Amino acid sequence: MKPKNSAGQPASILVVDDTPANLQVLAGMLKERGYKVRPVLSGNQALLAARRDPPDLILLDINMPEMNGYDVCGHLKADEKLKGIPIIFISALTEPLDKVKAFAIGGVDYLTKPFQMEELHARVETHLKLRRLQIELEEYSRHLELARERLNLDLELARGVQRGFLPLQLPEVRGYEFFAYYESAYEVGGDYYDFILLPRQRVAVLLGDVAGKGVAAALLMAKLSADARYCMLTEPEPAAAFTRLNCLMNQSGIADRFVTLVAAILDPGNHTVTLVSAGHPPPLIYHRATRTVAEAISNDVAGLPLGVLDGFEYASCQVALEPGDSILAFTDGVTEAMDVQDLQLQTKGLYAAMQGETYSPRALGEQVVKVVKQFADGRSQHDDIALVGFGRT
Repeated sequence: MKPKNSAGQPASILVVDDTPANLQVLAGMLKERGYKVRPVLSGNQALLAARRDPPDLILLDINMPEMNGYDVCGHLKADEKLKGIPIIFISALTEPLDKVKAFAIGGVDYLTKPFQMEELHARVETHLKLRRLQIELEEYSRHLELARERLNLDLELARGVQRGFLPLQLPEVRGYEFFAYYESAYEVGGDYYDFILLPRQRVAVLLGDVAGKGVAAALLMAKLSADARYCMLTEPEPAAAFTRLNCLMNQSGIADRFVTLVAAILDPGNHTVTLVSAGHPPPLIYHRATRTVAEAISNDVAGLPLGVLDGFEYASCQVALEPGDSILAFTDGVTEAMDVQDLQLQTKGLYAAMQGETYSPRALGEQVVKVVKQFADGRSQHDDIALVGFGRT
């Protein structure tokens, strides 16, 4: 079987030696093994031949007039198109420093004259295989790089599409101020929020968290945003809207995914907020008069995450907002933010960040984001982060 190169053709070997007799012997030995042999008598001829038609391997003598083997090797390694060709030095020089210099300038092997025919063939075959593997690896790497670039373009497009599902602007309600913040851990994520204008001048503020991260979570988030808006607009009561949304989730066939969701329906006419939770972290209520923070929803009202149990009935509760009070909802990426020691911020970290100072609704949200960033400084973000809030001004 003839030795092949990466293109499936007989391997091409450029043999460089200023002694015709040596060239004849080497060329004959290699042709017998099926190689395509190109013998040349000088360094200059070797460079011209290599540039005209790059070989798969070069056998290079060292002691030659005008340009020795070291110089030839240096020129080849300086050429971007030729630097990867393996060069085996063949020389009568036996001093260790000669071999060191040969390897230092870019040679892959060194044969001392006189040499055994089988030794020559073994080394040539080994370096041709290594060269073939190197070329295949470089080609594979190029394919991977192109695939990575295409994936990045697709993810960037998906990021833009997903951002399009989020509100473009905050609601404007007289006497109230709103806040929203979103940052995914990856190009796309599973956190979601929305502001839905309801009859009787009410505003529904929704915040959800799809189990998992990345593209799969983002796709489910897109479905959730459409279904949640439909249910909130067609059901008169928020709890009934959640019950219906849960049925849609279970009927969708997505058995291995669930969603936590919380809704806060603001009625600015009587300054009340109706809250419904589907397994989501409890929203916090900030009382500006006392500069204190508490959970806005009790455990007995909090229901199961959406998609866990078909037919589950959700309940709601109501809180009143005094002047300066605010509601802040967040995903678990906030409380589970980790510092460099792998410690989590937790809810108590939010309490510490919010209590004891006077904040407007927007300033309250900005304060929480600031605390999360400072706490996780030095760590890469491992989960999506989303906050929404509003309050009386």
